[in-house]
Amino acid sequence: MQQKIIILDFGSQTTQLIGRRVRELDTFCEILPYNKFPKDDPSVIGVILSGSPFSVHDPEAFKVDLSQFVGRLPVLGICYGAQYIAYANGGRVEKADTREYGRAHLETVDTANPLFRGFEPHSQVWMSHGDTITAIPEGYACIASTASVRYAAYYAPHPAPQAGDCPLWAVQFHPEVFHTVQGTRLLRNFVVGICGSRQDWSAASFVDTTVADLKRQLGGDRVILGLSGGVDSSVAAVLLNRAIGSNLTCIFVDHGMLRKNEFADVMHDYECLGLNVIGVDAGAKFFADLAGVTDPEQKRKIIGRDFVEVFNAEAKKIAGARWLAQGTIYPDRIESLNITGKVIKSHHNVGGLPKEMNLKLCEPLKWLFKDEVRRVGRQLGMPEHLIARHPFPGPGLAVRILGDITPERVRILQDADDIFIRGLRDYKQRLSGEEARRVLAAGVPARMADGEIEVSLYDQIWQAGTVLLSTVRSVGVMGDERTYEHPVALRAVTSTDAMTADWAHLPYDFMAKVSNEIINKVKGVNRVCYDISSKPPSTIEWE
Repeated sequence: MQQKIIILDFGSQTTQLIGRRVRELDTFCEILPYNKFPKDDPSVIGVILSGSPFSVHDPEAFKVDLSQFVGRLPVLGICYGAQYIAYANGGRVEKADTREYGRAHLETVDTANPLFRGFEPHSQVWMSHGDTITAIPEGYACIASTASVRYAAYYAPHPAPQAGDCPLWAVQFHPEVFHTVQGTRLLRNFVVGICGSRQDWSAASFVDTTVADLKRQLGGDRVILGLSGGVDSSVAAVLLNRAIGSNLTCIFVDHGMLRKNEFADVMHDYECLGLNVIGVDAGAKFFADLAGVTDPEQKRKIIGRDFVEVFNAEAKKIAGARWLAQGTIYPDRIESLNITGKVIKSHHNVGGLPKEMNLKLCEPLKWLFKDEVRRVGRQLGMPEHLIARHPFPGPGLAVRILGDITPERVRILQDADDIFIRGLRDYKQRLSGEEARRVLAAGVPARMADGEIEVSLYDQIWQAGTVLLSTVRSVGVMGDERTYEHPVALRAVTSTDAMTADWAHLPYDFMAKVSNEIINKVKGVNRVCYDISSKPPSTIEWE
């Protein structure tokens, strides 16, 4: 039985980081809404309560019945989780005199307590809260303090004797963020030392378990998979092909807004993988239905609707199909609907299936983050150029064109984007020391050369693309003549899971070369900009 940690989400922006850190400890975890704790699940070995944008005193604050797990399982409360546990058990939580945000240092820490085993004196932690715990419940003990936060961490050896004898721990700082220097050690102490994780969650174990599960789930049924050309659907296809072989049929719909030459290139890759793929050129339909549409969310919905219509028409030609498989991954589901119920942006492969398709849904990657998907792809023996591909939005270049979509605008963007992406692939850097160790630790493919590593800019970046500002025109001069054409914005970010992202600091000589090439070679563009915003507050895509 696969062990797992349950992370109850109270709406924090860093809940997904908690999940990432737990997975990095080779331990499976599930992030669930605060009020959806799975009862009577013997695979659960511990519970983590996340932070929240609310105060425990807010009328709209998310509250949970702690008796479901306190005393029955080891529990770790983080930030709001720590405050809520204290508040619900007779402690006191009050508005802090000043907002406690940023770096702090543990002035006192009980290193004999299993949560802080191995901690160094004055270890740096990261605070982010407006309320603070001013009194802990009876029978609880303070185990760490900073200069301004008395109850930076506390411990309850017997929080609910009537339910069981499992202790609980809570911290007002955020161990999941890198600014908490020994945060990974704290989470390891909890997940491995306290909860007893066997640390058997790996790409190899995922492949073995998932293939076996797919065989049981699908039996001899025929399955249709919608391919996009990206890493997620490609890995899903190879995984399903290993489980059910010829019972899988893949459909790759070209909506006319893929990257330059992408349809032909990807079809060739899929044939080399031995997949049964049907390619459909449906660009004319998509362009007709998008004519005049400028709202980003409406574009996504139209493309999603048209994709289903085209896909459904092809699916009806496949006799006996009972399942639709998709490459949905965890961040897709998180971004489509967060814990507060507010849509951030619609993902084309999230949200269920139209009834007329009459197919059941199969999502073999739905619990994986992107880097985990890549590790699974390598475990499956897929070629590196497919695995290392940057994420690409399902609606394609339609959400990288501001304003309405036309074939000419797509052509302009394809040409500019092709120069940018080829440039990233061709530009090699030599790295050594800490910088090289960081890149290798992230799993970036690199070539060793004279004690250094050689790696392309493309492989150091999480995602890159070009945006056409088609609603804007700028004045330029070419050959002593005035031009009035469109600007493009280049976007490149670094990330580990797409939940947060920083803009990439690209070399100036590279930027100069790419800008010059785009302006000289792409008719319709006379200005190149670079997007230096991070996520949050921006998203990776512009629309």
